[in-house]
Amino acid sequence: MRRSDREITFIEEKLAVIEKNKVMRLAMVDNGRPYVVPLNYGYTYENGTLTLYFHCAAEGRKIDILKTNSDVCFEMDGEHKLIKGKIDCAYGYSFESVIGSGKCEFITDVGEKINALTQLMKHQTGVDRKYEFAESMVEKICVCKITADEFTAKARK
Repeated sequence: MRRSDREITFIEEKLAVIEKNKVMRLAMVDNGRPYVVPLNYGYTYENGTLTLYFHCAAEGRKIDILKTNSDVCFEMDGEHKLIKGKIDCAYGYSFESVIGSGKCEFITDVGEKINALTQLMKHQTGVDRKYEFAESMVEKICVCKITADEFTAKARK
């Protein structure tokens, strides 16, 4: 990281950035070209491993890419605010962000899909409760998980 003075090193602070944000950008490679999509997500952090979950339609460009190449990069950011300067070149921007990479896997087991959807709902709503999902609906949608190989966080206050 070029600006090590802005690096967030404590895992609790990194997870706080992940918790605050509700949209991640998922980057993939499609025939040698980058492709990025915004997605809502849920997550867990257990035994030192960050796992991100998302759901989507069972077909489309994203699915086609992930079937060919499961390597992904993810990014989420927030706390945006303009920092005014005395001169134009002295303006800046405050932010917090997390960037990482990993492998994306399709979840096929209905029980594991329900767990992933529960994590997504818990994160998006901020409510930790038992969520009910119709098995017939769960079977029709695509649910994926990203196991992070690594992730870093950065902030400018």
